Amino acid sequence: MKTLLMTLFVSATLTLGSIYDFKLPGLDGEIDFSKFKGKKIMIVNTASQCGNTPQYKDLQALYEKYKDKLVIVGFPANNFMGQEPGSNADIKKFCTKEYGVTFPMAEKVSVKGDDAAPIYKYLSEQAAAKGLADPVKWNFGKFLLDENGNLVATFSPKTQPMSEEILKWLN
Repeated sequence: MKTLLMTLFVSATLTLGSIYDFKLPGLDGEIDFSKFKGKKIMIVNTASQCGNTPQYKDLQALYEKYKDKLVIVGFPANNFMGQEPGSNADIKKFCTKEYGVTFPMAEKVSVKGDDAAPIYKYLSEQAAAKGLADPVKWNFGKFLLDENGNLVATFSPKTQPMSEEILKWLN
């Protein structure tokens, strides 16, 4: 099994040379990153029962304010202390009801470890290659890609979505 997973990972790494190559299941249908060309992309690993969960409010505000030039994609993950235990349906209901989330949300994935989703392996490799900190240390770590799909910044889970640290990349 481990050999199969490694083969799939190596295969994905060799064939996925750009963020725009990723297509994955979302809570509201397929998320096709090629449709985000020309926009900045923020990728955030999320959890519904985390101390950082209120960041959904500011992520939504950021998405609404900059929707002409930014797309945010949330990735629910249960990697950290079981803080995202619900099903995809539970997550969708929570995000919509509690925070009015309208930005794309992927189906629940793993964001760390041997079973990390290929997109998270790709992003972590990109961050390491650029000497950027890997923000996948806890829920709500953030990757920011430019309009050409290049990783330009990473932000720790504690960095608030509407912080100057993030806004400087959007203005």
